[in-house]
This record gives sequence, structure tokens and C-alpha cells, in this order.
Amino acid sequence: MQYVALHDLENRAMKVVVDTETCTACGLCEDACPKVFRLGDEYAEVIADPVPAADEEAARKTVEDCPVGAISVKE
Repeated sequence: MQYVALHDLENRAMKVVVDTETCTACGLCEDACPKVFRLGDEYAEVIADPVPAADEEAARKTVEDCPVGAISVKE
């Protein structure tokens, strides 16, 4: 299992995590938030750590919309 990112309280930065064992590589996250997620061969990968402030809303929506609940926000 790969966990990508933890919340940095000092910088108050939003970070997201993809559970690679749960992710089905459907591509929804990359389509919805391409500045934060990239689809790898077997699972989605976080490419923005931390999430840029301008993309936080889209990243949160992606977390909600993930069909298998593989993405979470760490705050």
C-alpha cells in the first residue's frame, strides 16, 4: 500500500492520499483534477504535494466522487 502525503500543519497545506490497494485506475480523478492526479499503470498517483490552493476545491470534489473511496484528504 502506498500512501501519498500527510497534512503539513505548519504550512496549513492540503494534501491528498491515494490508497493504491483500493484504487481501480478508473481515471475519474485525473479527468476532474489533472493538476493533482495522474493515472499510473495500476492506480492514480498524486502529483501535487501539497495541493495548490487553486485546486483544493476540485481535489475535495474528487475525493467525494471517487467510486471506490480510494482518495482521502489529510488535514
